[in-house]
Amino acid sequence: MGSCCGNKQEQASLTAIALFTSIVGLTAFISRVQAKEAKRKAIAKKEKEAAFYKLQKNKHSSQNEIVPLMNDTPAGKLLTDVKIDQVYLWEVEHLNKKFASEAPEGYINIMKHTDYNSIPEPTSAPAFMQSFSLHEDSNHDEDEMGGTSYNKLIGKDECILADIVRKPGQEGVTKAFIRAGPRKSLHFNPETVNAAIVTCGGLCPGLNNVIREITNSLIFMYGIKGKVYGIRGGYKGFYDPAYPPIELTPELVEDIHHRGGTVLSSSRGGFDLDKILGFIEKYNIKQLYVIGGDGTHRGAFRIHEGCMEKGFNVAVAGIPKTIDNDVDYIDRSFGFQSAVEAAQDAIRCAKVEASCNLPNGIGIVKLMGRSAGYIAAFSTLGSGDVDLCLVPEVPTVLEGEIGCLPHIYRRVKQKGYAVIVVAEGAGEEILGKSTETDASGNKKLPAIGEFMKKATENYFKKLGETATVKYIDPSYMVRSVPANAADSLYCSQLAQNAVHGAMAGFTGFSVGLCKDKMVLLPIPNLVATSPRMMRTNGRTWERVLATTRQPNTVPFM
Repeated sequence: MGSCCGNKQEQASLTAIALFTSIVGLTAFISRVQAKEAKRKAIAKKEKEAAFYKLQKNKHSSQNEIVPLMNDTPAGKLLTDVKIDQVYLWEVEHLNKKFASEAPEGYINIMKHTDYNSIPEPTSAPAFMQSFSLHEDSNHDEDEMGGTSYNKLIGKDECILADIVRKPGQEGVTKAFIRAGPRKSLHFNPETVNAAIVTCGGLCPGLNNVIREITNSLIFMYGIKGKVYGIRGGYKGFYDPAYPPIELTPELVEDIHHRGGTVLSSSRGGFDLDKILGFIEKYNIKQLYVIGGDGTHRGAFRIHEGCMEKGFNVAVAGIPKTIDNDVDYIDRSFGFQSAVEAAQDAIRCAKVEASCNLPNGIGIVKLMGRSAGYIAAFSTLGSGDVDLCLVPEVPTVLEGEIGCLPHIYRRVKQKGYAVIVVAEGAGEEILGKSTETDASGNKKLPAIGEFMKKATENYFKKLGETATVKYIDPSYMVRSVPANAADSLYCSQLAQNAVHGAMAGFTGFSVGLCKDKMVLLPIPNLVATSPRMMRTNGRTWERVLATTRQPNTVPFM
């Protein structure tokens, strides 16, 4: 018995000694690691100081021009006459001002698309996972509804400055836009959110990408338990029995981003506020996503105002869509780059036709651009093969010293052929302004492409020569292609940030890229100065003139 107890005591002693030895060894290991890290930091510090003093040794002799600063603060010439004293933030209306938040008390905004199988089994649930739970009646798979924190939550009054170019002596007052992104607090409870998506107006590359990403962001990022309705055929789909809404699911939208057009279809006109509000009330819609141009956005803001008047706690979010790239303030509209890329094929075809058909081959390509010539200008710059570019912002002069027809004649004689790109809205000073409009209120434009073909043929005929003119109109081809990679990424950013804004409780806003940062813009401000036109004294038009070598018909200012 005594021997047994002695053995147990001996084993306990050996275990204690082994444990102590392990602890000592671990402590020694940690000490070695810490010492090694301290040595590394000391070496890095010395290298940084050496580099700094080397820079100081070689700096400009004028000491007051360089402000030597350390600790990662800026160093360089201090500009004392470039200042920003006041920043005015464009505010976006928030539902919290009128409605109580529907999110559960203490709810923390997290992403919910992580697979539970990838999360280590904790002894107790982390704090960020204690704010939500899954239910048996969920419409979505539980193994897709895990949780992980966002890398970046946007804080109060985080903003993007509108004017990033500053000049010496310029007034130190500027405006700023609300920075887009996920917020810590939500206005809506994902358990009860029903959403609707509608596309209006003309087609544009990337529409399906936006629809897909809104759907997936609502379901996978926020884990909503309600439905996402797709409104078919534009605004009329809210009430026309011929176009019943469809439920958008991850399975339905899985591959739609590889196709052009819109899976929801679209149309112009059809806006009926009372019937739209009736749909919102009937289907208990909490969030409405409207994808369209400036006219569609004006309708979206009327819906927002109608919801507020009727006491509907609904977030209305816009995603600006225009193939013409003429929505103001944003860097570009989605689909624009894809359209410019698609236009290259037509321009290449025009060049082949012009260069291979004798005598005096000329190819004319008409592109979209009702009030703004961005597609024509950027397609011209992207091609490098264009000899004349006509846009709505710049007067079209046919003959004379700065006439476009004598210029084309000269280019044909120099090269043997010529290529012309013309925007659909160009030449109103020649053809006159149309008084007819379509269902969206857009004016119907005269046929500038056909006119230029005839005018070119007649000009050569007047000079006793024959011109072989080929006319190509790819207008509807360039807008119906799928989004390219750049636009696909952009559409994802727009859609995700629209969802972030709506879930946080912002309403009556649109989302866009400003100064290469995603922002929320109040719709009234956005549409007040749209459509935006290209500056005729700006660098884009300057580059076009340098590329085509055409005369500048912009009146001297």
